[in-house]
Amino acid sequence: MAYHEIGHALVAAKQQDSAPVQKITIIPRTSGALGYTMQVEQDNHYLMTKEEIENKIAVYTGGRAAEEIVFDKISTGASNDIEQATKLARAMITRYGMSDDFGMVALENINNQYLGGDATLACSAETQTEIDRQVIELVKKQHEKATEILSENREKLDELAKFLYEKETITGDEFMKILK
Repeated sequence: MAYHEIGHALVAAKQQDSAPVQKITIIPRTSGALGYTMQVEQDNHYLMTKEEIENKIAVYTGGRAAEEIVFDKISTGASNDIEQATKLARAMITRYGMSDDFGMVALENINNQYLGGDATLACSAETQTEIDRQVIELVKKQHEKATEILSENREKLDELAKFLYEKETITGDEFMKILK
């Protein structure tokens, strides 16, 4: 679990246009999470660029990437991360006009935005297939980026995971002090 959370934090810290890490913990929460990495924007940040969203997807995949690198295995621990990464990638393509192929075309409508926001695709079956392909490609690309970042920083990954395992919770300042 320590490697998983440090994977998120390390990927966040090694990218530009990524919110700083404030806290990392491996203490389980009641919502079912076995730990979490908290990032907080430093100022009022309402709009995100394409690069910022891609970086966020890479951070979501960082936990799974760390498991793969260190243990050569995967677990169910990344299920929420996978869901969030997929949701962001799909929104980039269907709602935010961030696909080169589709451009500024709304391919999805959000119903009851303030009551859960279920989405309805507004396109042909062929386009839905292409959306799925692009979502998969985007998440895979960011996962590869996360894996590369963690592989290049393997010593820090090990050192930070050991520190988190011993302390259970560390601050962003403690994290950055070890990272540097």
